[in-house]
Amino acid sequence: MDVHSGLKLGALLVFLPGPMAALDDLQDHHLNALPRSATEQSRIAQVTAPSTDFTAPEKYEARPGGAATVPARKDETAFSQPAANLTHDQKFNFVLGEALFDKLWVSSPSSTLASDGLGPLYNARSCARCHVNDGRGHPPENPEDFATSMFLRISVPGETGPAGIAEWIATAPDPTYGAQLQDFSTGAHAPEYRLEITYEEIPLTLSGGENASLRAPSYRAGNLGYGPLHTDAMLSPRVAPPMIGLGLLEAIPTADILALADPHDADGDGISGRASIVPSLKTGQPMLGRFGLKAGNATVEAQTTAAFAGDIGISNPLLPAGWGDCTPAQSDCQNARHGGDPGQNGYEIDDNAMDLVTFYSQNLAVPARRDLEDPHVLAGKRVFYETGCISCHQPKFVTARLADRPEHSFQLIWPYSDMLLHDMGEGLADHSPEGRATGQEWRTPPLWGIGMTQQVTGKSTYLHDGRARSLLEAVLWHGGEAAPHRQQVIDMPPKDRAALIRFLESL
Repeated sequence: MDVHSGLKLGALLVFLPGPMAALDDLQDHHLNALPRSATEQSRIAQVTAPSTDFTAPEKYEARPGGAATVPARKDETAFSQPAANLTHDQKFNFVLGEALFDKLWVSSPSSTLASDGLGPLYNARSCARCHVNDGRGHPPENPEDFATSMFLRISVPGETGPAGIAEWIATAPDPTYGAQLQDFSTGAHAPEYRLEITYEEIPLTLSGGENASLRAPSYRAGNLGYGPLHTDAMLSPRVAPPMIGLGLLEAIPTADILALADPHDADGDGISGRASIVPSLKTGQPMLGRFGLKAGNATVEAQTTAAFAGDIGISNPLLPAGWGDCTPAQSDCQNARHGGDPGQNGYEIDDNAMDLVTFYSQNLAVPARRDLEDPHVLAGKRVFYETGCISCHQPKFVTARLADRPEHSFQLIWPYSDMLLHDMGEGLADHSPEGRATGQEWRTPPLWGIGMTQQVTGKSTYLHDGRARSLLEAVLWHGGEAAPHRQQVIDMPPKDRAALIRFLESL
């Protein structure tokens, strides 16, 4: 079956009624932010303006995570370091959160009550299983390869979206399989499916006599364990994104992101970034979506909570079902023994532990830039900026001034993302909506750390499904709003194309 996309944990979300969400009404409910003065606003506008001088690095460019930046390591632990500006007590909490992030969950019943509750259907036994060394996941390399961090989201067209959110494209979970397909199971339960991928090589001629080949994937959900999918089922392949800098992205004021949105392309530049609006898992209030490949979650806490429930099958205070993503049609799963622990208020992971994992996820440090003064890197930066890549990959933000999170407060950061949804064309489409995102839209991924992918994970695969085997392939898959920029890369002199990739490798 050809595949598309689904609404994250649609079977588990509860949407509360409220007024129709307008962009101007979106609030940073997750932040205890202090208002900016007019002087600060003016200063921020100056420091975040794109550079036009490519003869030398910009001031503070070496520290993409601001004061939280750590020295760039040369091994696989480069993405696993605590932010440099954490206090001693915070570093202790970081270590505790790391232990929970790495923890292998087991099926219930077990003698280790604090560790049981896995599944019964699941994609991974730990958070670290998908986020390889806190970096990105990768697709299977052969039909027998289970050591991946890829799965298929699933949904069917729905009738109504959540109250209070405009332009929500209604979808619902598959009535049998839920919101995502799980390829592992505990005990006597059957896994939901087996992921099958085939690739077609598409040759591409570049300027200067150079050539490239794009790997076009086709996906199929094979060995379905609970009968057929819904006839209108839409599936989307996903690999886990990297974890660095999430707390800093969370601390960017909503207003600063919305200022970059241009849904009707009013300025005529061909770029139509749109904001994702999602309901808060805690209150149901509309918030700006920031996390997930289609910006389906507003906060790091929500993203973490959803992953525990959907990926591992672990109940928690916000998503308390002990069976995770299982549906009533999977009665054996829903009726199985679950791991709710009275010592954890009946959940398989409680508030305190969730807070620690969230803190860990918020404070994985961004490594320092490398080779900033290299002439090839500076030349590539010029190509990146002048080609128009920064129309979506916004270089800089200043985070909010926060009363209770000094580690994320008022930092100049360089994520190279506008956090908005963009139409990336038919080549990258999953043909299915998720929230406000259409079947051709994806959130602009942050680029910080992208040049360390091979070092950290042992694989050099990119994009939402890992199809690109190099940074150049990832660029050449860009379509839709980015099609003119892709064509410029195809047509530019080979030395400029090489410099562009060298710049990306330095991030």
